[in-house]
Amino acid sequence: MEVYEPQEDSFLLEKQVKKYALGRVLDLGTGLGIQALAAAGNKSVREVIAVDINSDAVNRFQEEIGQKKLKKIKVIVSDLFSNVKGKFDIIIFNPPYLPQDKGIEDAALYGGKKGWEISARFFRQTANFLALKGKILFLFSSLTFKTKIDEMIHQHLLEAQELVKERLPFFEELYVYLIQKSELLLELERKGVSDVHFLAAGHRGAVYSGIFTSPLPVKVAIKVEHSNSKAPNRIENEAKWLKILNKKGIGPQLYFFRKNYAVMELISGKRIMDWIKKHSKEEIIPVLEKILTQGLTMDQLRVSKQEMHHPHKHIIVNSKNEPIMIDFERCKETLAPTNVTQLVEWLCRSKEELEQKGIKVEVERLRTAAADYKKTKNLNPILALLH
Repeated sequence: MEVYEPQEDSFLLEKQVKKYALGRVLDLGTGLGIQALAAAGNKSVREVIAVDINSDAVNRFQEEIGQKKLKKIKVIVSDLFSNVKGKFDIIIFNPPYLPQDKGIEDAALYGGKKGWEISARFFRQTANFLALKGKILFLFSSLTFKTKIDEMIHQHLLEAQELVKERLPFFEELYVYLIQKSELLLELERKGVSDVHFLAAGHRGAVYSGIFTSPLPVKVAIKVEHSNSKAPNRIENEAKWLKILNKKGIGPQLYFFRKNYAVMELISGKRIMDWIKKHSKEEIIPVLEKILTQGLTMDQLRVSKQEMHHPHKHIIVNSKNEPIMIDFERCKETLAPTNVTQLVEWLCRSKEELEQKGIKVEVERLRTAAADYKKTKNLNPILALLH
């Protein structure tokens, strides 16, 4: 396998490495070791771990540091962080960033089909190897799509400062970013949340996964509200209601929250209608009864979850066949909550799917029972119709 020879990008990054390298340094994709050598030259650097997926590059660099007796530098074979251990004050990465050319294989040049796939792998893992006040020196090209790199940095709760930009022939530009953990990520880590990864974006914010030690490690979802959300305080509202509903066994367990984010149990499983398609009548009826009973509890608490007339995205059934309601951002207190009646309407509209499972849905009788429920708050007549 050929070893990447230093080019303009290497020399541009080297200048910044000489300025910023300190403490314990990780040089990913070291190649011939230009960045590792630059870092080792700083008196404030105590150790450099240089890694490359190319064993030929590692062997050549090991020979060089052996000849020069550079005790600060250790070289190992690693695919990104696969063989790396510990935390680092500076992580250096000049990834392969060209979009893949058909029929040409060169790990030193091509960053994936679109050029940014290796960078995406890097950002998914890097925070776990970054010291509390650690920083990343990251070089990339405009050929990798700057907006995509900026998006990945933001999605992984990191913050970037552009240190330098250099234009090359044929309209290519090189960028060197200094990247560090955002205040939110630092706060989450201080509270015992680690291994934070982006899951999904929404209109009002984003959702991340993580591991929370409380006292045993549990998987959590981290909901973060956009600062410019058109519906502010939704996360705070959800956390307020989860504190109340958790006491009744409803919703994901809330661990802690602040005004703009909340950390709660990560619910895994299938959406309710997808789950119904794969299960029997004998399994489905107890789940429907539990859902309606939770609706009754919320009605008694005078809380309207809303969305219960179309709960496909809002009820997850886990591996223990337990239905769990999620997404309480729109919850509100009301004198006339309609959780049960909305759920009954959902059952009526799901008549075809339920009857395919052998569950008879008598729409008119269910709607009559729901109308009586509004007056009596007696759920039993509705439950009796599930057969």
